[in-house]
Amino acid sequence: MKKLLFVTTVLFLSCAFSPQKKTKIIFFGDSITELGVKEKPYRGYILELEDKSKAENKSDQYDFIGSGISANKVYDLYLRLEDDVLSKNPDVVFIYVGVNDVWHKTLLGTGTDADKFEKFYLAILKKLKDKNIKAVLVTPAVVGEKTDMSNPLDGDLNKYCNIIRDIAKKNDLPLVDLRKEFGNYYKTNNPNNEEKNILTYDKVHLNTKGNQLVADLMWKVVKGF
Repeated sequence: MKKLLFVTTVLFLSCAFSPQKKTKIIFFGDSITELGVKEKPYRGYILELEDKSKAENKSDQYDFIGSGISANKVYDLYLRLEDDVLSKNPDVVFIYVGVNDVWHKTLLGTGTDADKFEKFYLAILKKLKDKNIKAVLVTPAVVGEKTDMSNPLDGDLNKYCNIIRDIAKKNDLPLVDLRKEFGNYYKTNNPNNEEKNILTYDKVHLNTKGNQLVADLMWKVVKGF
């Protein structure tokens, strides 16, 4: 009986003091996410998330990994999904893509048609679901910060954001709606209808306030895991 009690006590103590498994979260996207793990030109949103986890004494709960490549579109994410995401066995993946799918149509003539955007997006989600990996969808924020709908790509960007919103709703997936939240921010913080230097430094990539806002919005979701 004493031996059994001893073994039980040892097992209890080993469980009590064993390291807690961290929730591994990958942020999957383009240059905005590539910059998310860098200090310059502005401290990235993934580093800001790490700061938030430390400030709330939760740094032992999460492992944040950035997987962003400049100029990536949704089909680029699909093509590198196995090597850059699935092979790492994450618990959660934030899918943050769409700017280049819209922007590059005009800039380079190499964007993504809306129907193909949706198909590749759904294909990514299926592969994640097959591996029991949770997905969080993120709408692209802006290509130009003007508030009067005069940014040249506002119409297309809204269309692609609606595709992401519909996918999130139909599949009951969490959504970080940056397009909506940036718009709300501009209502009170861009009175002069500036095209940049509010939340971005070049109409697309995030400045300090932009990174902090994205981190704030994502942190609310992260804490649910």
